[in-house]
Amino acid sequence: MAKTATRRRKSSARSKGRGGGGSALPWAVVGVIAVGSIATYDNWKSVKPMLAAHAPASIVSRPVSNARSEPASDPSPRQTASITTATRMVPPAAVPIPAKAPVVPEKAIPVSISPAQAQTGRAAFGYCGQGEHINCVADGSTFWYKGEKVAIADVVSPAIETARCDNEKRLGFAAKLRLLNILNSGSFSMNPAGQPGKAGAPHVVSREGRSIGVQMINEGLARKPGASNSWCA
Repeated sequence: MAKTATRRRKSSARSKGRGGGGSALPWAVVGVIAVGSIATYDNWKSVKPMLAAHAPASIVSRPVSNARSEPASDPSPRQTASITTATRMVPPAAVPIPAKAPVVPEKAIPVSISPAQAQTGRAAFGYCGQGEHINCVADGSTFWYKGEKVAIADVVSPAIETARCDNEKRLGFAAKLRLLNILNSGSFSMNPAGQPGKAGAPHVVSREGRSIGVQMINEGLARKPGASNSWCA
């Protein structure tokens, strides 16, 4: 009986020893593979040519799982930044539009008559009033031609506004009417006879070589400058 129990104990111990040795073998294999893998990874540059010489190209490849992959750069932030910058651009300040200037009616520009050259004139004359004087007759010895005041240099006519008597005033209106009719009869010539002054630019006005001033004197509507006779005598 004692021998039988001893044999059972020895057989059970052997079976345990075999079982323990059998269970440790797989772990040893795993350890060897792990060590080999680490060594292969660390020496991949030297191992790869050796494997390439004896193995197909599909087998010789670097382990993808152990490769260090860098995240791909995403260009979207840069684009977003540029778009944001574009959207934040400040528009240019509005340029103020100047207001339109009021329209000013054009005025007749006086034509200056050269003192060294005679001028031929022709226009439709009227009486000078309160408005702008362009082509009009002021009295028996003064008229406006193209906006310039012209004084007939070789006559003195009766006054109208400053007449000293009724006869002078009546002759003044008659001389004014006569000069208007003469000027409207056709073209005339104006020869400068001095420097312009307050009374106007002095000219000898004539038609076909005949002085209009002398014509007015001959008709009793004007006198020569410096004459002592009075219109009220």
